[in-house]
Amino acid sequence: MKKITVSDKTQKHYVYWLSEPCGKNFHKDFNPDLSPKQMLELGVFCGKYLNDCKNEFPKNWFNKAKTSPKIANCEMNYFKIKASKSLSYWRKKGWIHPEDPRGWFQWYCRYYMGRRMDDDQRQIKRWKAMKRHIAQVKKNCVKADELCRKKQRQALLHWAYDSREI
Repeated sequence: MKKITVSDKTQKHYVYWLSEPCGKNFHKDFNPDLSPKQMLELGVFCGKYLNDCKNEFPKNWFNKAKTSPKIANCEMNYFKIKASKSLSYWRKKGWIHPEDPRGWFQWYCRYYMGRRMDDDQRQIKRWKAMKRHIAQVKKNCVKADELCRKKQRQALLHWAYDSREI
């Protein structure tokens, strides 16, 4: 097991352990289409994600990542549209686990790296719930029409679903 210590804007001296190989041994019900690296390269979260905690993750995740260091810029998103609520909204709803104060994507990055924890089942359940958006895109759009339901398609990208070919 490998020890990871995090000190950034949202966590000071947080420690977790990697118990699985990177990108391997996911729960049988969790099969994301995209890795965190692929998501960052496509463009997610208006370029404002993980900017102050890049040292926690592999450097190559950020080689081609679309980031906006100072302010959110939704032109960085693959579909060039805002498709998420603010972190404060998610906190008010109680959807943020204290170990992952940035939300689902932070959890996914750490899970992908090999961390396993009690919150995994809850997060996988939330990920699976996003499938309803795939059904809506399929029902209402011609296959691979990236102009159809752009907001839903971007939201799916935020949850590691590749909506470009739906």
